[in-house]
Order: sequence, then C-alpha cells, then structure tokens
Amino acid sequence: TIRLRPGEQDRLLAGHPWIYQNELEGWPPDAAPGDLVDLHDSQGHFLGRGYLNPRTTLAVRVLARGRVPVDQEFFLARIRQAMALRERFMGDRVAYRVVHGEADGLPGLVVDRYDDAVAIQLLTAGMDRRRELILTAVEEVLRPRTIVARNDSPMREREGLPRERAVLRGQIPPDPTVTIYGLDVVVDLLEGQKTGLFLDQIDNYPLIERMAGGAEVLDCFCYVGLWGLLAARSGATRVTGIDQSPAAIKQATALAERNGLTDRCAFRVGNVFDELREHDRRREAFDLVILDPPAFVKAHNRIPEALAGYKEINLRAMRLLRPGAFLVTCSCSYHLSAEQFLRMLWDAARDVRRTVRLVARGQQGRDHPVLLGLPESEYLKCCVLQVL
Repeated sequence: TIRLRPGEQDRLLAGHPWIYQNELEGWPPDAAPGDLVDLHDSQGHFLGRGYLNPRTTLAVRVLARGRVPVDQEFFLARIRQAMALRERFMGDRVAYRVVHGEADGLPGLVVDRYDDAVAIQLLTAGMDRRRELILTAVEEVLRPRTIVARNDSPMREREGLPRERAVLRGQIPPDPTVTIYGLDVVVDLLEGQKTGLFLDQIDNYPLIERMAGGAEVLDCFCYVGLWGLLAARSGATRVTGIDQSPAAIKQATALAERNGLTDRCAFRVGNVFDELREHDRRREAFDLVILDPPAFVKAHNRIPEALAGYKEINLRAMRLLRPGAFLVTCSCSYHLSAEQFLRMLWDAARDVRRTVRLVARGQQGRDHPVLLGLPESEYLKCCVLQVL
C-alpha cells in the first residue's frame, strides 16, 4: 500500500491513470520495478490498484479502480474486451491494433495483429514481469500462429529493461502479407519500424482517393510507401517517395513491384528537408504532397524547436503545390496540440502568401482509441489542405 500526498488524488479520480514520484508520500524500501501496489489518498481511502516502478519519474500506472486480482483472468478479460471493440469496427481488416495501452486498461502493453501473426510490446517493468500471463491470454483470445516481441522501444531502457526482438511463439512465415485497401503489403515483423507498419494511419489513407486521380504526387517520409502506393492505385500518374531509411525505400520499391505500380512509383533515399528545398529550387510543381513525419517533439520544452521544423516542411510543400492542389500533413507528437498544429499551418501559409483552406481532418484510427482523462493518448493529427 502506498499513499498519495494531500490533494494529489484529483487527477486520478478524474480518470488519469498515471502517478508521478512527487505525488507519492513514499513507497516500501524493498519495492521492485513492476510490483503491484494499492493506492490510497492521504486519508487512507482506497483509489485503485496499479504497478510501481520506483526507478522512473512516472512511478505508478493504474490498472483498476477496484481491488481486482491481476491474474490470468484479468488479462483474458481485458484482451477479450479490447478484441470485442476491434471486431465491431475493423470489419474484414486483418492489420490493426488489438491492445492500445492505457486506452484498453493495460498500460505499457501494445498488441498488433497482422492476420495470423501478432507483435507485442511490453514497454514497462509491470508488463514485462507478467509476460507469460499476457502471452497465454493473447494465444487464447487471438489464436495466432506467430507471436513476436518488438521490445526495442527506448521506453524500455527508461524502465530499466533491455531491448529485444524475438520470436516468442511459432515462426515467422516467408513474406508475411496483409491486404490494405487492395494492396498486398509484406510486413517486416522483426526489423520494420514500430511493429512493422504504422497502423494508426490506416483509417486516414482513404482521404487521398478523390485527390489522387491524374495527380503528380510527392510522398515525404514515406516509410514503405503506403500513402504513395494508394495514390497510384487511385489514379495518380506519377508518385515520388522519399525517406531517409534505405531499408524502408527497399521495401517500398518491392511493394510497388509486387502491386504492379512500378511504372508510376519511384522511391529514393533522401533527407526530406533537403529534398524539399531542392524541388523548390528547381521550381517543380505537384498536385498532391504528403507529409507524414516522425514525431519532432519528444518533450514539452522542445515544442518551439519542433514547430520550426514542422513549419519548414509545410512551407516548402505549399510552395511546390499548383493552384488548387492538396497537402496532406500529419503530426504524431502528442506534446503538440491540434490548435498549435493548425496555427503553424496558418503561419506557413501566410509566409508563402498562399490562400489555404482546411478540407478534412483525420486522427488515429478506431483501433487506437483515446482514453478520456488521458490527453496524452490523443496524439495523431492529420489535415487535408487545399492550396489556392
């Protein structure tokens, strides 16, 4: 049992599942990372049950508001509940997130499904210590042929855990493939970024279907090229994809060949900032530019620096667009609010003296739900702009 300091229970009672060290009166001297703890307010009233890591600033992640046993049945029930939501919304999709951490009541756990293969991330000591319980629950609920661990996030190091990539159950088939909006997509389960694909964007891909017909497209930070390949599938005449990762570009090129799109798609390794400046210098023009960068801001005190980076690429992209053309621009930085992102886009439009209107907005997919009370769980912004 550990107690919160006076007045520190309000955020927890409002639904936020994180407790920081400076909000606690203390913890047992023999407490180990991942130990289960019961939380009480300063008056001794029970607040919830979670797991502790005394080595990290974020000390406790709450699992339940009641005194429920955190055992095999607990994980089975939570994963069944998570899967029920996906079955309701995913339809015939075979690539999606099954467990999205706190939003599914399992902080520190990610479970991604790629047809009959599953990739899991045990991001915290509390989840890592319960690995076998989680694997048993995943096997019973999802019945996968393959389970891989993608425990290569830097978050594990902050938790005092080693990074690892491993096959935990079964074996990886040659060229594991999923279908995404008619594209055959080979997933690199062990070496690909994240767990293989950026599943949170899949709901946003259809946004470009009505903009791609007859378009010349520039796909920046393209990873394995799904935005650009779907634009080509939707009628784009030429797609250029740029990413700094040689492995990603190799995979994007292979996917273009696999899907019969090599006549319209070309992918190359490059620094997007430099490439945008070079396209601008050559006064090239496009009908559709896609900006889907990695998170530029990993801490709140770096927001001004990140905004400068976002503004630079968006300003350059706007300069490249023909009148009436479209810009799809994204941010996956939860430290950056939607209002800050839109203000940055407005500033960029003002600086290039273009009239820009917001046509549509997207967010993380329904398989990445947002937990009300935890604003950090709402992170992905996707804006479709028309540049006049």
